Amino acid sequence: QVQLVESGGGLVQAGGSLRLSCAASGLRFSLYTMGWFRQAPGKEREFVATITWNNNGENYADSVKGRFTISRDNAKNTVYLQMNNLKPEDTAVYYCAARIYYSGSSSRASDFPFWGQGTQVTVSS
Repeated sequence: QVQLVESGGGLVQAGGSLRLSCAASGLRFSLYTMGWFRQAPGKEREFVATITWNNNGENYADSVKGRFTISRDNAKNTVYLQMNNLKPEDTAVYYCAARIYYSGSSSRASDFPFWGQGTQVTVSS
């Protein structure tokens, strides 16, 4: 059974930083492209970042480029999202997701079959 468990969310002031973690189990982590998505109240779930299974490619939404960094540690079955210079508009529930590597890259939430339960990030102004 695949499990993705996010942690690291919280309340932070604008301009601050948070580091999210997502621990994976029940899958061969090193063969999965990992992604972070977010969903704000009343809005659709949106793409934030992805990282390839072999750690040689990252993709970011324009809204977070230069501020967020995705990384992974295959030895620990964990993917991270370092978020710097946070803005109130970054407030959302953040989800990690997994997609088998041979399915190719994607920024569409519907292309990711495995999801965590989410962690709340709130940025105050």
